[in-house]
Amino acid sequence: MKGESLYTVFSKALSSEKKAIKYFEKMRWDGKVVSPFDATSKVYKCGNGKYKCKNTGKYFDVKTGTPFANTKLPMKKWLLAIFLFQADNGSISSCQLARFLEITQKSAWYMLMKIREFTTKANANSSKLSGEVEIDETFVGGKNGNRHKDKKVEKCQGRSYKDKVPVFGILERGGKLIAKVVPNTQARTLVPIVKKNVEVGSTVYTDGWSYKGLEGKYEQLSVDHGKHFYGETYVTDDGEIIVVSTNGIENAWSLFKRRLKGTYIRVSKKHLQKYVDEFVFRFNTRNFTDSQRFDLLLRNIA
Repeated sequence: MKGESLYTVFSKALSSEKKAIKYFEKMRWDGKVVSPFDATSKVYKCGNGKYKCKNTGKYFDVKTGTPFANTKLPMKKWLLAIFLFQADNGSISSCQLARFLEITQKSAWYMLMKIREFTTKANANSSKLSGEVEIDETFVGGKNGNRHKDKKVEKCQGRSYKDKVPVFGILERGGKLIAKVVPNTQARTLVPIVKKNVEVGSTVYTDGWSYKGLEGKYEQLSVDHGKHFYGETYVTDDGEIIVVSTNGIENAWSLFKRRLKGTYIRVSKKHLQKYVDEFVFRFNTRNFTDSQRFDLLLRNIA
């Protein structure tokens, strides 16, 4: 209705547990119920949202075989949590979600971590990157200058990451982003990630750091930030415009760090990959509507 927020409209659409279950059934089965025990079996509809698989004699519901199978939280709260998670541009903290859903902060944190696992699955469905791609690393951790004197770390400037966690990213220009938490920034660690996720023959733009092992299979062009050289544009004899820079992925890293600081303040190394996956999912669906992004998450869950 006019004047109502999208959250209010969505809340009304899932105002009961029955409506929430019906919505998830539509996402999972699209009108044709399939037994999770035997996909070829005939299915009988029973009461209270239950179904029976004829071939196995087992009962099931729409949550059977999904991450929601053993949850004690109602589907209504799960779907609202997923909607709030993907609809907020700056993400949502467990404290905020707890207030919205009227649950404990511990339960809200658990829900958000499970939803981040769903974004990991959605990201895994992406095809290889191709064409022009930019690769770069960023380092997650507090600024050394902001630490107390007795907690400062010596010689941690530049590419040193003694006090930080490295994250490696690959961005297809005008396309998708792939990002992984890595143990180090050595070529033997990063090059296999590039080969796995980038089509052979693509043009790879780097920030001047040496990625030995890409030669021959990829065209590699670099900018040297150490010499304050951030890129150039030139035109080939065929009229093709070439932009040598890594500005695209650096902008992505800037967004990622602002989101971490603005919403979560601090993220542990143990769970960092899930937060990276959340950001990648948001970035790769930046042109989606809230409804499209919400349905994409639900389909991956189902």
